[in-house]
Amino acid sequence: MIKRIINIFASAAIIAMMSSCSSASHIAYMQDVTSGDNLCVNTFTSIITVMPGDEISIIVNSQDPELSQLFNLPYAGQRIGAQTSQTGNFTQGVCGYFVDSEGCIDFPVLGKLKVAGLSREGVASMIKQNLKESNQLQDAVVTVNFMNLAVSVMGEVMVPGRYYIDRDEVTILDALSRAGDLTIYGIREKVMVIRNEGGAQKTYTVDLTSASNLFSSPVYYLRQNDVVYVQPNSKKVGESTVNGNNTRSASFWISLSSLAASIATVVINAVK
Repeated sequence: MIKRIINIFASAAIIAMMSSCSSASHIAYMQDVTSGDNLCVNTFTSIITVMPGDEISIIVNSQDPELSQLFNLPYAGQRIGAQTSQTGNFTQGVCGYFVDSEGCIDFPVLGKLKVAGLSREGVASMIKQNLKESNQLQDAVVTVNFMNLAVSVMGEVMVPGRYYIDRDEVTILDALSRAGDLTIYGIREKVMVIRNEGGAQKTYTVDLTSASNLFSSPVYYLRQNDVVYVQPNSKKVGESTVNGNNTRSASFWISLSSLAASIATVVINAVK
């Protein structure tokens, strides 16, 4: 009887060890890559385009500073949330244009312009062409930047939060890096990206353990207001209490182990 009990505990230990080994295979990223592999990246969605609700800065320059100033919004040094640029010994905030629900902005002199669906370069090219065709400015240099682009990273990451995008071609790996990477409890095979497309929320799933899946995904490059969510694995779910998301303390597991040892002792004494 005693031998049987020992065998049961030994089998349980072996199963636990095998379980931990199998879970380790789900930790490493891009496991299907070897040195020298050439991987194709989906670049179709790499350029961020303007969407309703965005805020963009547009600065027009030319050889005639006074004339070009007619097409620039005034600077607002105390404007909350404005981008800042160092000019001389003081800081100025750059006011932006809000893109309305129709995808338009109200631009000085030129009036209402449709900018939704255009890249930064596309908006700059359109304004430059309109200024030239309307005989306003023939040598305009137009600079366009986004002012409020951000993505949210939630779930099993070290530092969940909302992170601002400061350039085009920000990848899901960039966002996860800013969030401190996944915790050991995050499911790497099913990272979810929620994206607004045509007024509806569409969900994509990315497998970080597969380079081919990752780089070919339409959400490898993120867009404004994307939500990246990392699901907890079964171990983390199992460690959660019934009443909430609080992980059971070490004392709980110590007590459970002590109870198992006590039961084993009672059984052993009973068979003597």
